[in-house]
Amino acid sequence: MSQTDTLRKSQFKRETTAFVLIDHQIGTMQLVKNIASDASLRNAVLLAKAAKTLGIPIVMTASMEDHLQGPLAPALQLVAPEAYKARVKRLGIVNAWADPNFKAAVVATGRKQLVMAGVTTDICLVFPTIDAVNDGFEVQAVLDASGSSFELQEDTARRRMERAGVVLTTTNTIIAELVQNWATPEGGALVQYLLASSPMIAPIT
Repeated sequence: MSQTDTLRKSQFKRETTAFVLIDHQIGTMQLVKNIASDASLRNAVLLAKAAKTLGIPIVMTASMEDHLQGPLAPALQLVAPEAYKARVKRLGIVNAWADPNFKAAVVATGRKQLVMAGVTTDICLVFPTIDAVNDGFEVQAVLDASGSSFELQEDTARRRMERAGVVLTTTNTIIAELVQNWATPEGGALVQYLLASSPMIAPIT
């Protein structure tokens, strides 16, 4: 097994991780059909809350906000206002990693482990995750904070990412991996977020 393969299977840690949220815009969200778009957004917001709780940097980007894609979801703006203010505004570049401003923002975090979610798996997420891996980053793609219009698109994108060395994960799994101990103050706060975000459990006040 090569050193690269070993790195890609290592546990993510809060000290070495950055969160990357791509194009969770109110217009583009309408393309998500394989899961409920509001559930996908809820998980993206939960990722942002987890990052804030654990002191993990967040990089946000949006594409053509003044067109049909629309602005980033207000919930993300409220949860992470600093990251929203510093978001990378792309002018139509499909692969966010190909935008030098976006890539520079990710590199500037100094983190080599990336937790990435994009509003659409088959367009917004698949390309930058693969390119980030090719540039030496460890990447986990959060599937339930992303989605596609059809299952075929989703399945094809997932297979392509896995073949390239991207690790597939879910919101709860990556949060548990990063917190490591629910008995810590951060862990206690994140348990509350997880319970409150569950559609089967009434929010805890």
